[in-house]
Amino acid sequence: MDSTDWDARYAAAPELVWTAEPNRFVVEATADLPPGDALDLAAGEGRNAVWLAGRGWRVTAVDFSPVAVDRGRDLATRRGVAVRWRVGDVTTDLPEPDRYDLVVLAYLHLPPAQSTAALAGARAALRPGGTIVVVGHDRANLDSGVGGPRDPEILLTPEAVVAGLDGLRVQRADTVRRPVTVNGATRDALDTLVVARRPA
Repeated sequence: MDSTDWDARYAAAPELVWTAEPNRFVVEATADLPPGDALDLAAGEGRNAVWLAGRGWRVTAVDFSPVAVDRGRDLATRRGVAVRWRVGDVTTDLPEPDRYDLVVLAYLHLPPAQSTAALAGARAALRPGGTIVVVGHDRANLDSGVGGPRDPEILLTPEAVVAGLDGLRVQRADTVRRPVTVNGATRDALDTLVVARRPA
């Protein structure tokens, strides 16, 4: 899907397409980090960016959908937090190098070449000592989980994400379970979760 498709999807929904609450794995990976400068790439409607801002982070949120960015602004206003919002394509509009203490990439699913470019930009954006959190639908979800894209080419694996973070110290690289409710029953979605740090 391109930015026009996402604009249409967001615009068609009377409420947020995704929940306003942060992703559980982003919370887990960042809760003990001291606030600094954070970058949320492919931020969507801003749920992680707004949560981080509420914890004292100076957050820049980037997404290629202007409608999503507008919804993120609205959410930040309702929560009373400041976030710097920017419309941009994370595969070509690369962030400033050595600028951020935290970079979040949550549920960004792209063909391999574009995914590699986005990861490279995210890795380069980290300051020494900075942390990157990557979470997204795992390829194993196709057979053993629920929800998410059905194209294996754009799904993640811990190994593929780690390969794109050369030079960082990997703290966690796992396939993790995320309970979701489907037709009144709780089932597990399988996600890739990678947390890595740039050496100080």
